[in-house]
Amino acid sequence: MKRRVAALIVAAAPFLLGACGTAREDAPPAPATVQTQNVKNVSEITAGATFNDTDVMFLQMLIDNLEQGQEMAQTAAKRAARPEVAQLAEAVQVTQADEIKLMKGWLAEWGKPATLDERVSLHADHGGMPSTGDKEIASLKTVKKAQFETAFLNLFLAHQHNAVEFAQMELDKGGNELAKSFAERVKQSRTDQVQQMLKLLAG
Repeated sequence: MKRRVAALIVAAAPFLLGACGTAREDAPPAPATVQTQNVKNVSEITAGATFNDTDVMFLQMLIDNLEQGQEMAQTAAKRAARPEVAQLAEAVQVTQADEIKLMKGWLAEWGKPATLDERVSLHADHGGMPSTGDKEIASLKTVKKAQFETAFLNLFLAHQHNAVEFAQMELDKGGNELAKSFAERVKQSRTDQVQQMLKLLAG
């Protein structure tokens, strides 16, 4: 059963993360598999009964991160001047919606809430970046059009870096095999997005 579930998440990974617009250009397309044909939606991917507190915290923090990201991406899809920025924002919305559904399903499977009692920052305790603030996100709706892309890219870049830190925490201390596999893919996709946004800022 564990092997079958692991195969399902590997097969579904392009469905979850491939729409971000951050795939390496030289990467070959993922081969079609029997498991891919069997995965109709992310709710079919179950995590299993083995998990620890880090697995739960990782999923809860990442759901909060992604829900904030959805709000920022929705604004960017409407306000961005360059097609590349709008396309990034639109792809983020699609991919992260599926990731949220996947993670909420796992937490429900474990009998754990999907929401945080208090937003957690892995950076603030050692002088790094705090979690993205709601006021910062709201400001994207009112910043001048000429300044919007710079404001969005800087804020979203830091936001996705937070997701990388959450994923690394899971890789270091998590106990659930599929949650750790998912964390590795999140780390890679967000790192690629950070590089993409740095190029957009320099452009």
